[in-house]
Amino acid sequence: MKYISKAPFRIGIAGGGTDVSPYSDEFGGAVLNASIDLHATVVIIPRTDDKVIINAINNGVRHEFKATEVLEEISDLKLQIGVYNRIVKDFVKKPLPCEIITTMDVPTGSGLGTSSTLVVACIGAFVEWLGLPLGEYDIAQLAVQIEREDLQMAGGKQDQYAATFGGMNFMEFYEDNRVVVNPLRIKSQVLRDLEFHLLLFYTETQRESSSIIDIQRSNFEKKGSDAIFASHQLKQQAYKMKEAILKGNLSKIEEPLQVSWENKKKLASGISNDAINTIYDTAIEAGATGGKISGAGGGGFMIFYCPFNSRFNVIKALGDIGVKWQRYRFQNNGLESWTSQQ
Repeated sequence: MKYISKAPFRIGIAGGGTDVSPYSDEFGGAVLNASIDLHATVVIIPRTDDKVIINAINNGVRHEFKATEVLEEISDLKLQIGVYNRIVKDFVKKPLPCEIITTMDVPTGSGLGTSSTLVVACIGAFVEWLGLPLGEYDIAQLAVQIEREDLQMAGGKQDQYAATFGGMNFMEFYEDNRVVVNPLRIKSQVLRDLEFHLLLFYTETQRESSSIIDIQRSNFEKKGSDAIFASHQLKQQAYKMKEAILKGNLSKIEEPLQVSWENKKKLASGISNDAINTIYDTAIEAGATGGKISGAGGGGFMIFYCPFNSRFNVIKALGDIGVKWQRYRFQNNGLESWTSQQ
């Protein structure tokens, strides 16, 4: 018997950064994101001995632990260990001998919410195995607590909710960790059209988002800082982007993308760099009318809106400088878990 869970990664379309405290606590944040058909997958196999084995396929790390209520810290497995420790602490109060196998369709630190999505998928597998009475909001909030409180990882809250709920959502963030997820009803032809013109590219670089977000949070704490004004602009563009997509006026998302990128770079140093600027300029010269980094910045994936037939020119131009086009499709499913008899 094994227990399998998968959760989708997301594209951050607008408002990213406004879900980070203390900005969201004081001013309220707003984010538009959409899940895509790339996933984090977790398999849990119960064991009858006194071992916990964690096997992280992507980074090639496998470690055997003695099954205890609190597993020792190992940096390369901190997310999996963090979930195990919290599940034992909050729900079962005893060791859980098992093997935990994790894999992801994209590299860690690529800006699609990889860490949070993996945490959500891990929780989902434990929920399936143990029959835990947790709903979508419970799972997402538990993932936030594990990352932000237990593991002391800096970051926002949108990724955990995107991975749990799935679909295209407009999310609102308030003080006291209050989050409201508003699913958007987008016509199928509008969604497919957006999918065709909004291209995803991998910069072939990875980064540790928490270091950038630490700077961002520090900037938020300075009253009257450029980061606060920039965040106000990012939130405003999220509302504009939501309206344009709901009405099917995709040409109207070009300006919010442009404004969002210029303001995103003001949140913290390190969000952009010479390599990212070169990629952005190359895409614009090839016909893209707007674009941005996905996630905290510093590397990972970028998105570009390519009207008319410019997508083909942009794909070629960025390919010529070594930037990989990533095929994807939007999907409505969020976290899924099931039991396999095999």
